[in-house]
Amino acid sequence: MNHAVYDVVIAGGGIIGTSIAYFAAKQGMKVALLERDTLASGTSSKCDGNVLLIDKEPGFDSRMAIQSQSLIDDLPNMLEMPFEYRRPGSIFLCENDAELEQAYQWVDRHNHENGGKPLFRKLTKEDLNNDSKYFSDHLVGGIECINDATLNPYMLTFSFAHEAERYGCEVHEHTPVTDVEVVEGGFIVHSHEKRFKADKVINAAGIFAPMIGRKVGVDVPIKPRKGHILVSSRTELMGTRKIQEFGYLMTKFGRERVADAEMNAYGIALVHEATESQNFLLGSSREFVGYDTKVNHRIVQLIAKRAIHFFPEMKDMSLIRSYAGLRPWTPDHLPIISETHIKGFYVAAGHEGDGIGLCAITGKWMAEMLMDDLSEDLTPLSISRFKEGTYS
Repeated sequence: MNHAVYDVVIAGGGIIGTSIAYFAAKQGMKVALLERDTLASGTSSKCDGNVLLIDKEPGFDSRMAIQSQSLIDDLPNMLEMPFEYRRPGSIFLCENDAELEQAYQWVDRHNHENGGKPLFRKLTKEDLNNDSKYFSDHLVGGIECINDATLNPYMLTFSFAHEAERYGCEVHEHTPVTDVEVVEGGFIVHSHEKRFKADKVINAAGIFAPMIGRKVGVDVPIKPRKGHILVSSRTELMGTRKIQEFGYLMTKFGRERVADAEMNAYGIALVHEATESQNFLLGSSREFVGYDTKVNHRIVQLIAKRAIHFFPEMKDMSLIRSYAGLRPWTPDHLPIISETHIKGFYVAAGHEGDGIGLCAITGKWMAEMLMDDLSEDLTPLSISRFKEGTYS
């Protein structure tokens, strides 16, 4: 049987897969994008719209974030469909002197990494009071990053896909990858009775990347990490910028912080994001419970309690809904953007909570990798950094 032949088949129609499709199709490649359900139906529609530098480790992690932020800043001029992009900056809140000392060190490390360019600023208690009348009086200060932005991840996913199609990409929804066959000169990707022949294959399936990797004998060290988000009704905004507690950074990297045992057990830390429609999103939680996406109402209560701890007037807030999504976690909190030991088979997944902010640089780098014209040394993101059996 004859099959259409593609330069690349991408498995996964979330924000990472569609970004890759856009950048690859724009370079003239013949691309097919396969999505098991509908575009953005997984992690990309069950998250907030972070485009953050403030929570990145100084070094490779932060340089990657800055490059992606710059690309995303240009996307409104490149993509036809708008995606609610705004760049209000972000704040970390500190509630004791020990946190504030660590936060100020974070500022110094980042500004030094950026050659002294002041992307970060230290905030005093007075600065917080001048920023918002709603902050709790117990807060001692914080830090801000002027580079940070927010967007609608659902809309950006569709915008990437729309633009990719304009460059000739084929988007196939309800097309799960049921097998990947390694053949002479490339691959045949199976989706039940459908066949897609490709020179190269990119596994951009997020939390499902391990399942697709196993089809060609590639071990992908990704686990789903569950997180909850609450959505408020339209109300007077507590703040227009992304607001988080410094403890969010500590829970992200598994560090100790001062909070009660139940909050720590679920990794609950304040995340507040104003939306363009004047709702706001509240999070977050972090837990390993497999592929369970059911809302845990105790966690919803705890997130609300944590929000009131930082914004006392939120006790009167009205919630529209809550939802839970699964983040693709890796042991070192960095994504995998890499060719594997199977020549022509790539992985672009494992961004955990950073997939929205890193989507653009991931798409750009993967397109460059496909063309053997990579502009960056991506050794820190290689799948080979994980030795068999050394992660859990």
